[in-house]
Amino acid sequence: MAERAAGGCCLGWDFSTQQVKVVAVDTELKVFYEDSVHFDRDLPEYGTQGGVHVHEDGLTVTSPVLMWVQALDMLLEKMKASGFDFSQVLALSGAGQQHGSVYWKTGAGRVLTGLLPDLPLHKQLQACFSVSNSPVWMDSSTTAQCRRLEATVGGPHALSCLTGSRAYERFTGNQIAKISQQNPEAYSHTERISLVSSFAASLFLGSYAPIDYSDDPGQGLVTSVPQCVCSSSRGEAWPPGTLTLSCASLAGMKLEEGDIAVSLGTSDTLFLWLREPTPALEGHIFCNPVDAQHYMALLCFKNGSLMREKIRDESASCSWSEFSKALQSTEMGNGGNLGFYFDVMEITPAVTGRHRFSAGNREVSAFPPEVEIRALVEGQFMAKRIHAESLGYRVMPKTKILATGGASHNKDILQVLADVFGAPVYVIDTTNSACLGSAYQAFHGLAARTDLRFSEILKLAPSPKLAAIPMPGVSQRFRELESRILAFSRTLLQKQSRTALPTLTSYSVYEALLPQYAKLEQRILSQARAALQ
Repeated sequence: MAERAAGGCCLGWDFSTQQVKVVAVDTELKVFYEDSVHFDRDLPEYGTQGGVHVHEDGLTVTSPVLMWVQALDMLLEKMKASGFDFSQVLALSGAGQQHGSVYWKTGAGRVLTGLLPDLPLHKQLQACFSVSNSPVWMDSSTTAQCRRLEATVGGPHALSCLTGSRAYERFTGNQIAKISQQNPEAYSHTERISLVSSFAASLFLGSYAPIDYSDDPGQGLVTSVPQCVCSSSRGEAWPPGTLTLSCASLAGMKLEEGDIAVSLGTSDTLFLWLREPTPALEGHIFCNPVDAQHYMALLCFKNGSLMREKIRDESASCSWSEFSKALQSTEMGNGGNLGFYFDVMEITPAVTGRHRFSAGNREVSAFPPEVEIRALVEGQFMAKRIHAESLGYRVMPKTKILATGGASHNKDILQVLADVFGAPVYVIDTTNSACLGSAYQAFHGLAARTDLRFSEILKLAPSPKLAAIPMPGVSQRFRELESRILAFSRTLLQKQSRTALPTLTSYSVYEALLPQYAKLEQRILSQARAALQ
């Protein structure tokens, strides 16, 4: 039986890649209810794996829109069956997987405004979508549209100055362009395009919801960097009628200036609080969802939890306990053995394949199981630090790392994170940081007319708990490995940019990235020499 919150509560929702989740938070900002519907497990009739369909080309990745709607129906029924008292809900807010787009068929708006309370949503909305399978953030099929957009505005760096990012295949604008070109009939019958987050809000509102301001930069359609003036030339790259379309995890983790947030989920995501935007050819600059005067840098790594799960199954007998034992039994730095693990085309950097290098800098075909596991985890976290530093971020003496997502339950993984970054790692009581942040934002919405700052709302929220501290001296050991990582990364970029199919990658983009890696490599080498002296 669900508890009752004295004084009411707010709900926080998350329409993520693999499930729909909800938390209920009382007026003291304590979580007293949480539940979820897992797509693969609870809705097997849709045939998804990891919540998605990967198409035959290996590049197109979609999710059934009605699956998301039916998951909401199921979750509301679960709440009702538990005795949850909906009359105590003061407000609700939510988030959705970024970049995904939903295409409402002509006439769908009338259906939304006339929804009946005694019928499931998925039954009433089954004919309301002109595109039944929505492109999601894992999609890599819009390279042609990306190159066209960059060419239209004067190149990838010019686009980064305008929107906070160069063109990425998963970004909404490129997906809309592809659908308009390859499926013009469906596009012509579309009256509204939503992001996953605004789509979810529309289901609750019974009418079309607007786009959250902090979601805009993930589309590649709107200007987010104030120093630059938006160019009308982008309109030439997109079809007529294209509409400009929440970063709730940052809100849910009580991130403060100088901290780093790491979400260890289906994808791994790094959040950095920035005072000034620094557009680059990798990573993204977003509006800060909790402080309108500042910005948020975001780095997304596609091969996150799913990659760790694969290596767990292959090298640890499908057991997280054995996975942890392997980390405990191997030394920090892994004896100089390094690994890059990209079973799907990575975002940062855009490479694919598994690549292992011995301490003698020779590429090898395999590692012993325990070495494989540490190579994976250390490699993932070293890549995150290198790319964060390429955006100008530096770990300071007071820096905290705030970890969330499924892997944040594993203390041995968090220990590697602390060692690589040389900073303490903290966790919150729930791994559902996006849900929690959404609930906090709902409370902030209630107080909107009082001009109360979001930081004031969070004063009652539980503080993150210390989970791991870096071992003495290990950060320098990882520093000394970074130059090798950068050298190997450059080799892989050069190799794949010349051999991959044109639909997979663009040599011109990699050529633009290589000088950046070279400069970063030289800077790290200089720092390492100075430290050794």
